[in-house]
Amino acid sequence: MNPIKIREILERVQAGELSVEQSLESLKDLPFQDLGFARVDHHRALRQGHPEVILGQWKTTAQIVGIVESILARGQNILVTRVDEAKALQICTVIPQLVYDSSARTLTFHAQPLPIRGRAPLAIVTAGTADLPVADEAAVTARMLGLEVIRVTDVGVAGIHRLMDARSTLENVGVVIVVAGMEGALPSVIGGLISRPIIAVPTSVGYGAQFQGLAALLTMLNSCASGVTVVNIDNGFGAAFAASMILRRDDSLPHAPPVTV
Repeated sequence: MNPIKIREILERVQAGELSVEQSLESLKDLPFQDLGFARVDHHRALRQGHPEVILGQWKTTAQIVGIVESILARGQNILVTRVDEAKALQICTVIPQLVYDSSARTLTFHAQPLPIRGRAPLAIVTAGTADLPVADEAAVTARMLGLEVIRVTDVGVAGIHRLMDARSTLENVGVVIVVAGMEGALPSVIGGLISRPIIAVPTSVGYGAQFQGLAALLTMLNSCASGVTVVNIDNGFGAAFAASMILRRDDSLPHAPPVTV
């Protein structure tokens, strides 16, 4: 349930098109719906501007299907993250309208249009091709949250001249997500070149002593560049959600002065 739907119900009651009892029936599961194995948060779109996102990893196919059907029944958009291909095939057999992205490992469905809600575009930068799955998760998430996404790929520090070619692009966005494995130096380099907030995402990519992304995480946490914020290892979703909260226009405050980026 989102603010647009709530307003529609209230306006129909005001116009006499809907009874109080009918409106109560529509709103009875507004706080959450108890499915036994999950309490689906139908109030989240009102609180945060976006419906609940489903973490697919560790959930069974039946559990994901049950949660998706609960959200679909209320006309909400669907985003399921961390779904492997075998599980996605089973889920799409039951709910064929879902779209699977094998690189991002996401399932999506647009029950409602996705207007651009960001004050400025979001750039998603990858150090290498091996970082693309995490960047793809961030990109799918950002688009589902109403952001315009610009991609800059394979500009890691091993060939720093490639980054220089994209510098002007990065100066004309609102936030930059930088996805990097190995030693994780790229966010610091970009943070020292541009005047935009950086959200760094360490990935579990690299040789030997990279410790499944821990080396990149520690490098990013110790960045000497100002304005670099770090999310957890491989957390493209978290980076995109944070970027959306920074960039999102607040439609609930129509009289607020515009914010320029």
